Amino acid sequence: MSQPPSPSPPPSHGAQPSDKRKQSLYFPERMLREIQAEAVRQDRSLSWIVQQAWKIAQPMIAKYPAIDDLESREEEEE
Repeated sequence: MSQPPSPSPPPSHGAQPSDKRKQSLYFPERMLREIQAEAVRQDRSLSWIVQQAWKIAQPMIAKYPAIDDLESREEEEE
């Protein structure tokens, strides 16, 4: 007797496969409370809130000079 084909996974609707890794992040207590309150307000996970914040902030953060760049400038000024 042959077995029926196994069900196929649901379509991903264009979503990219996620690479989920557990990571500990440390936030000042007040900031963590604010993130938690926003997660509750949006009925989302803390992880989702932080990921969205990173996506929004990343282009601005990329403009910050690297610490090595700052140290090089200080040495040149001396």
